[in-house]
Order: sequence, then C-alpha cells, then structure tokens
Amino acid sequence: MKKQLLIASLTLIGSLGVCYTASAAISASKHDFSGTSWTGGQICVPCHAPHNNKNDAGELLWNHTNSTATYQLYSSPTFDANGAGAANTLTFNPAGVSKFCLSCHDGTVAKDAYGSHTAAAGFVTGSSNLGTNLGNDHPVSFPYDAALATTDGFLTAPSALPTSFRLFDGKMECSSCHDVHNKYSVPGLLNASNAGSALCLTCHKK
Repeated sequence: MKKQLLIASLTLIGSLGVCYTASAAISASKHDFSGTSWTGGQICVPCHAPHNNKNDAGELLWNHTNSTATYQLYSSPTFDANGAGAANTLTFNPAGVSKFCLSCHDGTVAKDAYGSHTAAAGFVTGSSNLGTNLGNDHPVSFPYDAALATTDGFLTAPSALPTSFRLFDGKMECSSCHDVHNKYSVPGLLNASNAGSALCLTCHKK
C-alpha cells in the first residue's frame, strides 16, 4: 500500500512538474509582462483569457486587440509560393496565428490593448517592431506544400520537416520558426537553435 501511495505521489509531482516547466518557460522571457503595472501580475492575460476573450471567434481564447493594418508584402524574383509562372510578390496577407503576432509586432497596437483594459503602455520597439512593411521580412501565411518544394527545388518537403517545425493549416506562419511560449528556451524565442543557420537550413537546402 505504501509503495502504491509513493508511486501515486511521484506521479502527481511529475505531472505538476510538467505544468511548472511549461509555465516557467515563458516566465522571465520577453513575453512575460507580469512585472508591469498593467497585467495584475499575470503572464497570460495580455494574449489569452479563459473567459470573455476579446475576439468573438474564440480562437486560442485570444484576448489582445488585433491589428487592422495594411501590409506591404514580400517580393523576390526567386519566390515561388504563388505557383509556377505567377508573379514573384506574395499574394497572401498575414493571417491566422501570424496576425495574432502582428497585433503587437507591427507596432500599430499597444502592448496592453487587451480585453477591457485601456491601452496606455506604448508599443513594442527596436527590432521587435516589424512595422507594416513586411517586404524585408521572411514571408508568412503562404502554403508550404510538396508542390512548392518541387517547384523551388531547394526546399525540404513538408513530410520531411522535423516535429519542432510546425505548419498551420499547411501554411508557414511566424510560429513555424518562433516559440512564443519559450518552451525550448532558445534565444530569440526560436523553436530550435539557429547556430550555423541550422533553423534556416531546416527548410532551405543550400
């Protein structure tokens, strides 16, 4: 009986450890605003809310005010995501989880513009502020599929991508490369180390 209780206790501690690790990862990261005056000491609330979230759709229980900006999109003579023979300018506007990222990182919405909170804390600054000209940033929200890999000739097929690299509805988004909750504890909130351009080379076979 004592042995069973010990095993049960260790199992409970282990499960709590998993929760603690997940929480500790975002704690003290650049996405932890719990030390500011506008979060009430909470980490999650600027982005998520368990009840009465800001967005009616309820996706990810998203709580932050979305950006309504119009973006200048990526363009390159080697860009093939629109299909063979198509123009080399991205035709897919940021959507899905990337639009959530841009609700802070395009610099048009205050960091504390969430829920019923009155925004006053200002905007992201420096390199974290991508602005609305995304022409000088890696494209997002485009389909990353076998056809694209074949057309390009220098991309890893989606079926061969590691589990740390995630597509969303078959599209590459900000979170394909970035780990917004810092669960991997990699500098730059990345899903994997980019030492020696390793993260870039996950997709780009050069």
